[in-house]
Amino acid sequence: MTLTDAPATLDALQQRHLERLQQAYGDTLTRLGFDGVLLYSGHPRRHFADDQEASFAAFGHFMHWTGQADLARSWLLIRPDQRPRLKIHAPDDFWHLPARLPDEAWVQAFDIEMSRDDSPPVLPAGRFAVLGEVSASLADSLGAACNPASLTSALDEGRVRKSDYEITCLRGANRQAMAGHDAARQAFLDGGAELDIQLAYLGASRQRETALPYANIVGLNAHGGILHYQHYATRPPARRCSLLLDAGHRHRGYCADITRTWAGPDADPAFAPLIEGVSALQHELIDALAPGVAYPTLHRRMHQALGELLVDQGLLHCSPEAAVEQGMTRAFCPHGLGHSLGLQVHDVAGRVDGQGRPLPPPETDPALRLTRELEAGMVVTMEPGLYVIPMLLAPLKERAAGRDIDWPRVERLADHGGIRIEDNVAITATGHDNLTPPE
Repeated sequence: MTLTDAPATLDALQQRHLERLQQAYGDTLTRLGFDGVLLYSGHPRRHFADDQEASFAAFGHFMHWTGQADLARSWLLIRPDQRPRLKIHAPDDFWHLPARLPDEAWVQAFDIEMSRDDSPPVLPAGRFAVLGEVSASLADSLGAACNPASLTSALDEGRVRKSDYEITCLRGANRQAMAGHDAARQAFLDGGAELDIQLAYLGASRQRETALPYANIVGLNAHGGILHYQHYATRPPARRCSLLLDAGHRHRGYCADITRTWAGPDADPAFAPLIEGVSALQHELIDALAPGVAYPTLHRRMHQALGELLVDQGLLHCSPEAAVEQGMTRAFCPHGLGHSLGLQVHDVAGRVDGQGRPLPPPETDPALRLTRELEAGMVVTMEPGLYVIPMLLAPLKERAAGRDIDWPRVERLADHGGIRIEDNVAITATGHDNLTPPE
């Protein structure tokens, strides 16, 4: 094997990523008439009437350069054809550990100042913009435009297609997250409560709760039917019908977002076949991922397949087409098929085209977060679901469509919550690459 054939190291991939960013920012700033842009990492919010701060994640465009999710009150100046200038807030402090530089390749590509204060740097003469959670008055004091829409939209678009470095980071995040899923499943099978399952996940994925890219969803039984269930029960339920685990990881700023559902020892016999059906559906949809495919088309395909599954498993007594047309599949699955993934779990520019023009979701599917045509370099989630949510199904009883639902069978599944199977997939020039390790 020659040197050119050898796989690139992570440092080399990051150097290429930064070179690509420097070129892209330079082209965008020049085209829009800016001499540079100042990116603010952001700062955590304090709880009301308290000195404790909430969990924090840095501004996505700041992380695009540094990968540092917890670097607060810091500033990054980008100008065409000049080294990035980074001012890191690192005060003398015995209450907290000040910020430190990681042993990563990007550090060598920046001019870095470790500063005791968090004030923005003085900008040179020229036309500048400042982006992030900043006030118009602060931007005025710097003589800079505050979050101009044209620049923000262009930089958002620049994050849609991931570099090889970013794909590698996303793959690493998925690897760690899947280690957590394996441990969580074992904790569930061992009879653990939701809190036990969460702790097993954190331990195996090697992260603290505040470092998660989103709050893990650990739903036993009916809690799996609450799409963003936000608690962790400390006692196991008397009956263990199901576990829905939606849990991620952040690696160098990049997010994994994986969901699995498992049947418990007390599950109704109808539940496991439904899990198998949703898993098979997910695999079929992943196989269809490729450049040029419109994501809303896949979303509609999901609903058609859900109709087929619900009919095949005896929950509905009508045609799959009727199940979709009468809104029954949307009562069983009210969320979108997936979303863009990157530095943010629901990454930017998912509902606009390449020129920043709005691509709103269909009226029937307002929760669909990705309405674009797929392109090589995108990373998306693929997460079909099937739930028994009483508040969504109850209105069907008052309609003619309700006669086609096997209500006794549905009610036996009500305390199982629901099913969601989610992988993270990169779109390649010829198809796709599933970043989520197999179980």
